[in-house]
Amino acid sequence: MAKELARELINAGVHFGHGVSRWNPRMAPFIFAKRGNIHIIDVRKTLGGVLVAKKLLADVVASGKDVVFIGTKRQAQKAVEAVAAKCEMHYVSGRWLGGTLTNFRTIRSRLQRLEQLEAMQEAGTLEKESKKQASRLKREMRKIKGNLEGIREMTRLPGAMVVVDVSKEYLALREAKKLGISTIGIIDTDSDPDTVDIAIPANDDSIRAIDLILNELAEAVAIGKTMVTTRPEPGPRPKRTRSRRPAMARADATGAGQEGRQDSAAEQPSTGQAEPEQSE
Repeated sequence: MAKELARELINAGVHFGHGVSRWNPRMAPFIFAKRGNIHIIDVRKTLGGVLVAKKLLADVVASGKDVVFIGTKRQAQKAVEAVAAKCEMHYVSGRWLGGTLTNFRTIRSRLQRLEQLEAMQEAGTLEKESKKQASRLKREMRKIKGNLEGIREMTRLPGAMVVVDVSKEYLALREAKKLGISTIGIIDTDSDPDTVDIAIPANDDSIRAIDLILNELAEAVAIGKTMVTTRPEPGPRPKRTRSRRPAMARADATGAGQEGRQDSAAEQPSTGQAEPEQSE
């Protein structure tokens, strides 16, 4: 299976990097050779990164956490949206708003505002507003929906983040690092592999290569969902009934025992010999 995947990745041009003049020296371990003025990525490193990333995603999803896919560049937008819909996870394909994770409460409030505007539109309230006000509200709704539609159902912080082109999505990676969220990145020869936890060296400008890698990661998410263990909910605790303290019971028993011994001693006849009477 790995050979077939390697063949598909090579056919998709996953091994073509950027020009030699644009390379990042920290990508040296992932570069196989140089052809002309272009670096060639080692496909074995790409396969290794995909396998490690799949293992991480399966474990994260099996633990009950979510995954968010991020790709705002033109080549990755459709692939990110399709893969997120396929594995029923979250995505960001329009624009990463600063504070999406670190200021998550504000993001949730904006999503509530979106639901409010949609409810107004369905009820026909927007049409009753003035033309200028209705235009302003519709523009606000389109803006919020374009930026936050992919994370609309995300009610908690994700457990892992998959990023296409780490150089472009550096804001998202900073927030994930601050919050301790595991990160997986598709990196080209001009990127810094130290910005992500798991690096997948690949041509991040090839639409087909991005689609192949993301589909492999989506399969790992699907596998992780089948591994989720459901814990039984704890039942109601039994009510505690008040009872007499053991110390009181022991004290009563001790007192009764002492009284019994005193009564028995009083009723018991004396066993001593009577003194003989003196004769006159």
